[in-house]
Amino acid sequence: MATDGGCYVANLGSRSLLRLVSFCVLLAGLCEGNSVEKKIYIPLNKTAPCVRLLNATHQIGCQSSVSGDTGVIHVVQKEEDLQWVLTDGPNPPYVVLLEGTLFTRNLMEKLKGRTSRIAGLAVSLAKPSPASGFSPSVQCPNDGFGVYSNSYGPEFAHCREIAWNPLGDGLAYEDFSFPIFLLEDENETNVIKQCYRDHNLSQNGSAPAFPLCAMQLFSHMHAVISTVTCMRRSFIQSSFSINPEIVCDPLSDYNVWSMLKPVNTSETLEPDDKVVVAATRLDSRSFFWNVAPGAESAVASFVTQLAAAEALQKAPDVTTLPRNVMFVFFQGETFDYIGSSRMVYDMENGKFPVQLENIDSFVELGQVALRNSLELWMHTDPMSQKNETVQNQVEELLTTLEKSGAGVPTVVLRRLSRPQPLPPSSLQRFLRAQNISGVVLADHSAVFHNHYYQSIYDAAENINVTYPEGQSPEEDLNFVTDTAKALAGVATVLGRALYQLAGGTNFSHTIQADPQTVTRLLYGFLVRANNSWFQSILRPDLRSYLGDGPLQHYIAVSSPTNTTYVVQYALANLTGKVIDLTREQCQDPSKVPTENKDLYEYAWVQGPLNSKETDRLPRCVRSTARLARALSPAFELKQWGSTEYSTWTESRWKDIRARIFLIASKELEFITLMVGFGVLVFSLVVTYCINAKADVLFIAPREPGSVSY
Repeated sequence: MATDGGCYVANLGSRSLLRLVSFCVLLAGLCEGNSVEKKIYIPLNKTAPCVRLLNATHQIGCQSSVSGDTGVIHVVQKEEDLQWVLTDGPNPPYVVLLEGTLFTRNLMEKLKGRTSRIAGLAVSLAKPSPASGFSPSVQCPNDGFGVYSNSYGPEFAHCREIAWNPLGDGLAYEDFSFPIFLLEDENETNVIKQCYRDHNLSQNGSAPAFPLCAMQLFSHMHAVISTVTCMRRSFIQSSFSINPEIVCDPLSDYNVWSMLKPVNTSETLEPDDKVVVAATRLDSRSFFWNVAPGAESAVASFVTQLAAAEALQKAPDVTTLPRNVMFVFFQGETFDYIGSSRMVYDMENGKFPVQLENIDSFVELGQVALRNSLELWMHTDPMSQKNETVQNQVEELLTTLEKSGAGVPTVVLRRLSRPQPLPPSSLQRFLRAQNISGVVLADHSAVFHNHYYQSIYDAAENINVTYPEGQSPEEDLNFVTDTAKALAGVATVLGRALYQLAGGTNFSHTIQADPQTVTRLLYGFLVRANNSWFQSILRPDLRSYLGDGPLQHYIAVSSPTNTTYVVQYALANLTGKVIDLTREQCQDPSKVPTENKDLYEYAWVQGPLNSKETDRLPRCVRSTARLARALSPAFELKQWGSTEYSTWTESRWKDIRARIFLIASKELEFITLMVGFGVLVFSLVVTYCINAKADVLFIAPREPGSVSY
């Protein structure tokens, strides 16, 4: 009996020992795994992917396989270098490191046709920007969602009269089956090129020896086919699953709007209350996700409108003007007019304080930063002017604008010499609903002057926002550039025109936009968002929204975006009033009898630095700057296949990253696999044998005095 008990104890002890050893090995593996991975892989931290977008009919963008796509790196600096990738190279698939100047539709079509040899694409930024221009957008932006159709101005539909963006090659609206990443950091690009030179560069046309430098790209997308398909799948999941797997989300954000004179937002205006609308867009895009500098296509316009709003608010008699003025900054206009179509929808359904019948006139800022000489062109809709009443109103509107510009020497307003359609603009969505007198102000009479429309190169340099060398960030913030002066002139014209359209007569000449405001806004949106002025106008909890680089103006799906918040608070600080309320009162003004949250919006902002520049002086700002939902009505109505409203969605994904490492030959990988498998089998056999003979190998010592008889 004692011997059996000893064997049992020995067996139990051996198993415990084995478990302990196994646990220690596993723990050591977990501890060392991360450091081993760091020795193998070099992560690329500053990249931007091309992601999948969908609408009612199809999908666009890029994706990788579920486990990521890996290929040998090949640097393509001229088109002839593609020969190695497409036919000659012996080690496909390849990840192509493409110079930015070669990133064109023609070259991409060649790669698209040889997907078996292409694992992915990494694009480096071209410096300087391509001299011939680059626009991955289409030649007829938002085609089919504006006012012109086969029943309204058929001669203007589908840009038959003017292809507004002649450089647009439609690259951003193509579907690619392999991942494409933008390399934003020049240092990382140089590391990749050095790895290529060290390991992959062929000598005299011969195949390079292993190991080779490779890149792995992860950007698998969950949504496929179209918005109709992905929204239906998400809807079914949400209806029947406790933990639904949503595969796509509608592009959405918020419009920013304010009134010159406060209105009760819990009610709608009376029909006799007239409003002059000043509008512009907030968003842009490029081929790559959340890389949308939009300097000319968006920023210059909304900065100009912010400056005009500030100038108009300072007029002494704004509270007594016969008509009100509404400033609107639309989000999502790049994607078939999401923001403006939603506002029109809300106006038609009584969900917005201002109704369509309240709109007296409509002035929109298009692209305004690249003027030839001093000219600013006034675009109107020829179809609505077939109505004599509307024609007279438009004529009065143009005359008012011309009078407003007469006193501003840096701006010359021009009428078009012949009838032509409106350029892509939010005004078109309002005209779809009702004939109103409206004008779009732009720096072009016909095709866009912007050679980088909706591209990664539509940045500060595109509109000549540059600074002297050697200045500190604070000095750059306050340095008034020539572009700021020019846009301040446009803002002055706009402010004076809005004042006169609202019925003002006495103080038009006193309205003057501040170039200092314009230059600070341009610096914050295009160069460095994390600056002292932007910090002072935001709530404390929004500080993290400001990065050391420029803001990006892609609408996205998580809202409000950084741009939306900053524009709202810039508008509030420029047009609002600092009032004497405590933080608690500012955050809940309903406790203050003299304040009314239906009339005003209240914000507790960080405020400027004190005289010692050690602490900020927070304050309460009261304004009429508010947010309004910018989600396409198609998703409110669950009409995912709509041709009336935007249906753009963005696919969800699990992991987006890129890394480089060295790979061995297939033969060595196979040998390594076999050796590893052999070691595994040998280990299992040894473990089995040890376990089977544990009672012999691990005999526990007997306790003294424990004797069997």
